[in-house]
Amino acid sequence: MKIGQNTRAIVTGGASGLGGAVVAALLERDASVTVFDLSAGPSAATHREVDVTDAAAVARAMVEARDAMGGLDLLVNCAGIAPGARTVGRQGAHDAALFAKVVQVNLIGSFNCASQAAALMSENEAVGRDGERGVIVHTASIAAWEGQIGQVAYAASKAGIVGMTLPMARDLAGLGIRVCAIAPGLFLTPMMQGLPEDVQASLGGQTPFPQRLGDPAEFAALALHVAENPMLNGEVIRLDGAIRLPPR
Repeated sequence: MKIGQNTRAIVTGGASGLGGAVVAALLERDASVTVFDLSAGPSAATHREVDVTDAAAVARAMVEARDAMGGLDLLVNCAGIAPGARTVGRQGAHDAALFAKVVQVNLIGSFNCASQAAALMSENEAVGRDGERGVIVHTASIAAWEGQIGQVAYAASKAGIVGMTLPMARDLAGLGIRVCAIAPGLFLTPMMQGLPEDVQASLGGQTPFPQRLGDPAEFAALALHVAENPMLNGEVIRLDGAIRLPPR
């Protein structure tokens, strides 16, 4: 897939952070972009207020976005939450409802969007020598392997995305739809920007090289490369400057 003015994309969680950077990169290439987010996204992109945990709402919004853009070629799943809580904390056992909410948003939300997008992409005309019909890019996290103290729900949800990527790619291979995931390390997202500068520097210094927090534009560049490189399929790609998270 060559990203350009003929590309029709949906980015979940595209109002800010990693998703916002993906939206900006796509718009720079003159792609048509629809943002699924509970918050308003970039003005140049179409915004739809969609709760990704609501499968029926996702299905309706996908069809509406596809029809408005004249097709759907690319989905980038960036919607997610990361509340911190220990398995047993000061208030006792981890709130089961909070754990379920994290899994619902991060994992089931990604599945809802991917499955509905794939169904629409399967109706596309096969293009190119490989007969490709679409690309799906999930957002995992290095916490899937090295979840830190207080990340039990977040790490479990992202590990689910890692585990989902290959079988989903295999499921969709016969339809000409590729699936990959990106597992970012420590990036300068709005959550990080809210921390004091010395804390940001300390966190960035944990990365072997480059010794800084990742730029969301670097995540976006990889997401677009995945879309454009036909041999990337079924893979989870760490984007982390060689960091391995310590327990805390």
